[in-house]
Amino acid sequence: MINAEPLYHLHRRRFLQQAAGGLGGLALMHLSQGAAFPTAAPRAKRIIYLFQSGGPPQHDLFDYKPQLRQRQGSEVPATVFNGQRLTGMTAGQTSFPVAASTFDFHQHGESGLWLSEAVPHLGKVADDLCVVKSLHTEAINHDPAITFLQSGFQLAGRPSMGAWLSYGLGNANANLPAFVAMLSGKGGQPLYDRLWGPGFLPSEHQGVRFRSGQDPVLYLNNPQGMSQALRRDTLDDLRALNTLHMATTGDHEIEARISQYEMAFRMQASIPELTDVSDEPDATFALYGEDARQPGTYAYNALMARRLTERGTRFVQLFHRGWDTHGGLPRQLRARCAETDQASAALVIDLKRRGLLDDTLVIWGGEFGRTVYCQGKLTAKDYGRDHHPRCFTTWMAGGGIKPGMVYGETDDFSYNIVRDPLSVHDFHATILHLLGIDHRQLTYRFQGRHYRLTDVHGKVVRALLA
Repeated sequence: MINAEPLYHLHRRRFLQQAAGGLGGLALMHLSQGAAFPTAAPRAKRIIYLFQSGGPPQHDLFDYKPQLRQRQGSEVPATVFNGQRLTGMTAGQTSFPVAASTFDFHQHGESGLWLSEAVPHLGKVADDLCVVKSLHTEAINHDPAITFLQSGFQLAGRPSMGAWLSYGLGNANANLPAFVAMLSGKGGQPLYDRLWGPGFLPSEHQGVRFRSGQDPVLYLNNPQGMSQALRRDTLDDLRALNTLHMATTGDHEIEARISQYEMAFRMQASIPELTDVSDEPDATFALYGEDARQPGTYAYNALMARRLTERGTRFVQLFHRGWDTHGGLPRQLRARCAETDQASAALVIDLKRRGLLDDTLVIWGGEFGRTVYCQGKLTAKDYGRDHHPRCFTTWMAGGGIKPGMVYGETDDFSYNIVRDPLSVHDFHATILHLLGIDHRQLTYRFQGRHYRLTDVHGKVVRALLA
């Protein structure tokens, strides 16, 4: 325990000795963090979440409804809407014509999974996928829906899923962050740092955003004129000061600050090695696509996700924008799939080849689905779709998920769920279960109440488990 005598009474040597002693306790606290949360043998050790921001259209990708072509242009029956709310973008339409997908579907693999021609590469991993067609959400607009998927709550301020996992499981690699976020794609809805933020958890659980360019992590390099030795001495003195402050105030956010400074120092050596893909063979770029050589692309980020995963990072989240197809859907969808399909399938293949898929859970999906009716003018070759929270599709692979199966079923219009609904809270509970965590026990006390990712809801859906 550090003596609380005034700082000016301490000689530098004694000051550093006392601070180092205090740091031993802090380090022990940090290393033991999360040890109480795993409650069963985990099936997955890490997660890669391929988040498709904007709401991919389930009818045009995964939820095959061939009968809609016979209904093309006809009015969606009022019984299908059943009084459900619409967004302000289409609530004033006087007509709600059925827009059948212009994309052909084909069956793939031994499972016979129906997939759109827009995602041909996913067909190669069809038997590894668990396709959930019955996910539903409470939010109808982008920001609350994305926030809900990331944090279990529609309003900003709660910890993100990756932050919860960092808090609950700790870090498996002291030289890299437990939680990394990467962005790609242009246009679409804005994505805010809070989507990978710690909320009210200690700030060390914040996701670290990797960027394109020469500095993947901002402010990691030493300022001009500062040597590595000087940086180390500066951090030692700063750590000692912070430890004294921690001893007198009891503010555990200071502990998080110390941890972040030390992580940044270690990352100065680990990040350049991680992000240098020149050691990857040509076969890697044939698998992921040549875009994987270019920082900032979805393919590069998918490759980074694999490299982070094999080095022990707990949670890697890719955000790809541009899926908000209110109009010009066929053109936009082809473009988004050209950017993401090959790399998404490649990631599953690559993890499997390296023996990592069994304990890595890969998730692909957006914040909600799209409507069966056309937004705007319907033509033979063009249409748009509005937001639709009542049902949407996501897929998962590896990490203890049952492969080669479809879970849930929607009606003939892919508008309502008719079998096995899956709420966002159930989705989160099942993900935590695969990591060996009882979602009811992963809690944090804040402002007099214990909070958790699943709020006061959620159940594990065991039909999804291998």
